[in-house]
Amino acid sequence: MNAPGPLGTFLQARRARLRPEDVGLRDLGPRRRVAGLRREELAQLAGVSVSYYARLEQGQSRGASPEVLDAIARALLLDHHERAHLGRLAEAGRHTRGPRRPRPERLTDETHDLLRALDGVPVMVLGRRTDVLAWNTLGHALLAGHLGILDPQDPVLRPNMSRMLFLDPHCQDLYTDRKRKARAVVGNLRIAAGRHPQDPLLAALIGELTMKSAEFAALWADHRVAPCDAASYELHHPVVGTVTVTQQTLSIARAPEQTLIVCTTPAGSPSEQALTLLRQASSSMPRTRTTPGEDDDTAVRQNTAATR
Repeated sequence: MNAPGPLGTFLQARRARLRPEDVGLRDLGPRRRVAGLRREELAQLAGVSVSYYARLEQGQSRGASPEVLDAIARALLLDHHERAHLGRLAEAGRHTRGPRRPRPERLTDETHDLLRALDGVPVMVLGRRTDVLAWNTLGHALLAGHLGILDPQDPVLRPNMSRMLFLDPHCQDLYTDRKRKARAVVGNLRIAAGRHPQDPLLAALIGELTMKSAEFAALWADHRVAPCDAASYELHHPVVGTVTVTQQTLSIARAPEQTLIVCTTPAGSPSEQALTLLRQASSSMPRTRTTPGEDDDTAVRQNTAATR
C-alpha cells in the first residue's frame, strides 16, 4: 500500500479534529474508535463515495478535481488558507518529480536598499525556509543580539528563525507567549512545505526540528496552516526589558519567496522608547567581524553585500 503522502496525512489530521456535532451530525452509533469524523461520514458530507475518499487519504488517487476538493474542503470546514494549502498538496501529488536542490537565495539590490532605508525600525529578511538572509542593526539587536551581526552572510553560520525558536534558549526566553509564536511559525512553515514539496533542504530542516524538539513534532503533527502576517508579541529583552512589538510580514515584489519582517511600536509608547534605548546601546557596542568606527549604514551594507 502506498504511503498516505502529504495530501493524505493532511486530510486525516483535519478529519480527526472534527466532531459529529461540528458538522450537524448526531452521533447515535456505537462507541467511536477513532478521533473525529469517520471516513464514511466525511465522504457523505462531501458527496463522494467512501471508497474514493479512502483512496485519497491512502495516497492511491491523485486525480481529484477542483470541484471534489472544494466539496471536501467545505466538509472539513477549512478556512481559505487551509483550502489553498489543500489545493497545493493535490497539485503536487499529480507531479512526481524527484527532489531538486534549489538555487541559493540572494538579496536583490532593491531589497538591500530597502533594508538600508528602514534603519530606524527592526527589520530582517527571511528566505523561504525561514533562513535569515539579512537584518539591520536594530533587527539584530532586538531578536538575536547574542549572534554575530554578520552571520547571515555566511552560509555556515546563517541563522534560521524556526531553528532558533525551538532550539535556541535565548529565543525561547525572548517571547512571553512563546507557544503562540511557535504555533505561528509552524503554521507558516507548513505553507512553505506545501509550496515546495520537493525542497530537500526544507525537508531536512523539518526533520531536524521534529527529531530535536518534541514541541515542534507535536505542532507539526497537528497540520495547522496559517500564514505569519501581522501579530503583536511581548518580548522580554535582556538589555531593555519588556518590549511589545507588532511583527508584520511583507512580500518582496522582485523576490516572492522572500519576506520582509518589520517590527513596529505605537508612537510615543514605552516600547518605542525601549527601542530607542536599544538602538543607542547597539550602536555603541563592538560588532562581530567588523572594524572599529564603522557606522550603521556601513554595517548594513556589509551585512547584505554577500547575499546579493
